Amino acid sequence: MRSILFTKLLQKKEFLIFLFAFLAFSFGAIGQKTITGTIRDETGTALSGVSVFVKGDITIGTITNASGNFSLNLPARKATLTISSIGYLSQDVDVSNLSTINIVLITDKLKLNEVVVTGYSSQQKKDITGSVAVVDMKAMKSIPAGSAMQALQGQASGVNVISSGVPGGQSMILVRGVTSFGNTQPLVLVDGVESDLNNISTDDVESIQVLKDAGAAAIYGVRGSNGVIIVTTKKGKSGAPVVSYHGYVGNQVPTSGNPLNTLNSAEYASMYKIAFPNTALFAGALPEYIYGGAGGRGFANEGDPAVDPSKYVLDPLNPTTDYIIQKVNKVGTDWFHEFFKPAIMTSHNIAASGGTDKSNYLVSFGYLNQQGTIIESFLKRYTARINTQLKLPGNIRIGENVAIIYGNGTGFNNAHGDYDPIYELYQMLPIIPVHDIMGNFGSTVGAPAEAGISSNPLARQTSQKDDKHNTWDVVGNAYAEVDFLHHFTARTSFGGTIHNSYNQVFSPNQYWEPNYYTQPNSYSESSGYGSNWTWTNSLVYSNQIGKHNVKILAGSEAIKNYGRNVGGSSKSLFATNPDYLVLNNGTMGVTNFSNAYSNTLFSLFSRLDYSYNDKYLIGVTVRRDGSSVFGANKRYGTFPSYSAGWRVSNEKFMKNLTWLNDFKIRGSYGTLGSQNNISPSNSFTLFASGFYSGYDITGSGNSVQQGFYQASIGNPSTGWEEDVISNVGFDATILNKFSLSLDVYKKSINGLLFPQPLPSTAGGALPPYINIGDIQNTGVDISAKYFGTLVNHNLKFNVGASITTYNNQVKKIPGSGFFDAGSQQQIGNLVRNQEGHAVSSFFGYQVIGLFNSDDEVTKSPAQTDAAPGRFKYRDVDGDGIITPADRTFLGSPNPDFTYGLNLNLEYKGFDLSAFFYGNSGSKIINTLKANTYFWGAYITNKNRDLLNAWTPQNTNTTIPKIEAQTSMSTGGTMNSFFVENGSYLRLKSLMLGYNINIRSLEKFGIQKFRVYLQGANLFTITKYSGLDPELVGPSSNFGIDFGNYPGNFKNYILGLDISF
Repeated sequence: MRSILFTKLLQKKEFLIFLFAFLAFSFGAIGQKTITGTIRDETGTALSGVSVFVKGDITIGTITNASGNFSLNLPARKATLTISSIGYLSQDVDVSNLSTINIVLITDKLKLNEVVVTGYSSQQKKDITGSVAVVDMKAMKSIPAGSAMQALQGQASGVNVISSGVPGGQSMILVRGVTSFGNTQPLVLVDGVESDLNNISTDDVESIQVLKDAGAAAIYGVRGSNGVIIVTTKKGKSGAPVVSYHGYVGNQVPTSGNPLNTLNSAEYASMYKIAFPNTALFAGALPEYIYGGAGGRGFANEGDPAVDPSKYVLDPLNPTTDYIIQKVNKVGTDWFHEFFKPAIMTSHNIAASGGTDKSNYLVSFGYLNQQGTIIESFLKRYTARINTQLKLPGNIRIGENVAIIYGNGTGFNNAHGDYDPIYELYQMLPIIPVHDIMGNFGSTVGAPAEAGISSNPLARQTSQKDDKHNTWDVVGNAYAEVDFLHHFTARTSFGGTIHNSYNQVFSPNQYWEPNYYTQPNSYSESSGYGSNWTWTNSLVYSNQIGKHNVKILAGSEAIKNYGRNVGGSSKSLFATNPDYLVLNNGTMGVTNFSNAYSNTLFSLFSRLDYSYNDKYLIGVTVRRDGSSVFGANKRYGTFPSYSAGWRVSNEKFMKNLTWLNDFKIRGSYGTLGSQNNISPSNSFTLFASGFYSGYDITGSGNSVQQGFYQASIGNPSTGWEEDVISNVGFDATILNKFSLSLDVYKKSINGLLFPQPLPSTAGGALPPYINIGDIQNTGVDISAKYFGTLVNHNLKFNVGASITTYNNQVKKIPGSGFFDAGSQQQIGNLVRNQEGHAVSSFFGYQVIGLFNSDDEVTKSPAQTDAAPGRFKYRDVDGDGIITPADRTFLGSPNPDFTYGLNLNLEYKGFDLSAFFYGNSGSKIINTLKANTYFWGAYITNKNRDLLNAWTPQNTNTTIPKIEAQTSMSTGGTMNSFFVENGSYLRLKSLMLGYNINIRSLEKFGIQKFRVYLQGANLFTITKYSGLDPELVGPSSNFGIDFGNYPGNFKNYILGLDISF
């Protein structure tokens, strides 16, 4: 009977399932065990958020709670735990015979075990075979900058950051030198989404890595040709909620004295009389008044009817009737300190974060108010950020990272030319007052002709005070990832940016501007919308089999960029109140515009990382990109890279070298592409409509006709720029105190996108960009860091240094092998980009001295306009005649090397840090000399160096003689007189902080309370005579000073860090 019953039960399907599950649970329970433990640091403090997982199986793990405790069920045959936390050395612990463990994590001073975010995944720093610079965030955050972009300067080897003083201004970032005549900016990814580093506050940043070679950056294919900057923002950690605040207030102080080195009124008058002996204005004592307008122009003294205040007229709506009267400033107007004023800079950031082993969150709010040292210039930025992650059953994680950014400011029109407001500071005569007798702006309009035609820069800048430049950005992504089958992780992420902008610019009647004072007022308004989205999907397989460690990544990525802009302008508005400015109020010059853009990119990518016995490392990457900006013939490109590493320190023959903790040799080679410098419409021949006179369809040649014309020529065969990069380097750690990394690289950019040279018979259509230019960079990157202790370990210090050197050379330019770029009105072309020379090389005559006599002029090579007191040029070709063929290369703004030095000390509650940054070997063209040393072009103020100008009695000088004309032998052409040494050393930051004893504040719930004093830009050592040797400009002609906004003024700061 029992056997019959048992047989029937076995025939029941439900019973069999129950029996199988019961047996499986029983055997599983028998094979499992629970491990508990506590994790602390070297001081005994419990560590929360520490990862504890089974080695080789990413699906089994947990994190410690606020008390540093954990509990984990281990399956059968799983006997080793990996314990890791950011900032500490990881440990593998054998728990075969243990049920409870207590672990002390050692601080990873050199961060060898730091997990570094690279291409779509992460690696331990010690296992990276590519060239990756990991930024010291503590050092970076010590720089009081308006954005993470500016603070990056000097913090990563191989990266040059050039900034200006413009509030919110963009910086020029070069990863291993200039790689193009166009866009050289690297790809910036914030939490995996392409973003603007200029909008990111360092308070929101957890880590930054810079991918510099093909081994690291090729995974990004066409997007990574200029290097990749990967930014990870802060996330919440497991434990009790924490509220933190960081804020500071600083005062930027313009340079004292006479930074422009210009003449005062008496000095100017004496110099002017030398150049123009027949002067009327400066013939005797300086007059008391100058005047100008409908009744004539001239100068007079008190009581003269010509300067009777009742005659004063200023009518912006009828400027031809103006009659301006001004009192002469006999001492001299200090235009620099009228234009530059002390400026307050404030920053506030408050964040709340927390989490459990199932979820975490971070919410932060930031505010930056950066007042510019130039009057009426500022940036205000408001930021809100929300980062969350939730762990679901089944090893599933979902999360999002979102930032909302609003910015507004007046901006600053650094026009880089004769009408740049800073340029005009040098030009305005010292006798011109800031304001006329009625309180309106002084100008050369109300002055005799001998006062020149310069424009009042304060008036120009103040007229823009009500302009609006507003931006709204939403940046972020949402993601989901799942671990399965013990070794696989699948991830999908969708994110992007939504950008909106609005601009409003009003220009009143410029009664202070001699060239335009009769022009009516004008108003323009514009708005733009742009979006980009990125959808990334990836699958990672990771496993350790004995001594073999394998990680395979495969994925796809789709990107779309879209945007539209619309705007209009009008002139002669009858209502000029800012509240009533609308385009419809204009009565003339009404125009409008709109434009749109759209492009897409689809990519497939994969990467293999393999290591054997933690000694031999191999990495292989392949990415295939398809871009809509290229024609059907060249739409797709494949970009591979290969890298390898050898951890020599793990070899048996190195074991006796106990002082050498880690030594790894690595190398990489690969290819990337670029589409940065090409329009989406490049492959198409485009036609446009409009009004045109000359060669019209009727054949008359002198009538205005509306019609269509060819606007640009397309080329469907244009393809990617090809960047071939090779890199060899090593990483070493000595005595657990000193780390050194060195890279030697070569980067060749082949098929540079460049406008196709066309014959004049091709017409006026714009040429297409084609692949016909080559550039090559070679160089060395070095980074080093040392940690030490003194005074019974109470004094802790560290020194960090980064050095970047590169040699840039143009290898190929179509046609003549060169093209000229950059120009100044008086001296002409400044730059020649030519094969065999660096990008933006300066080109002109080499001055070898001044002619001191007529006899010397006669005996020297024939030179146009040669005369005593004028420049003597080098006869480069030796033919006895100075001709354009004798022009030569005069240096370039590309430095021999740049360097950054971080010094940090901690003693009990005090901390002291300093950061130095320098540039060596760069050259600068100071175009301001064209007007401040020579009289022939315009009447402007002059440099005090003219007090030592050449005369027959003063021949031991380099300053040419004072004369009323400019010629080929003085300031009428580009020569080495305008080229200066641009090298400098700057103390970017000096900070003293104090952490108040927490025990006395614990009753208030305060976990941290730190106050600090800081000085920024405390000194700059340089031979450059301009305001600031750090100059931003386009890559094809940078290093030229047209009156750039200086960013080197001293800044004194009081700051506070506090957390609850």
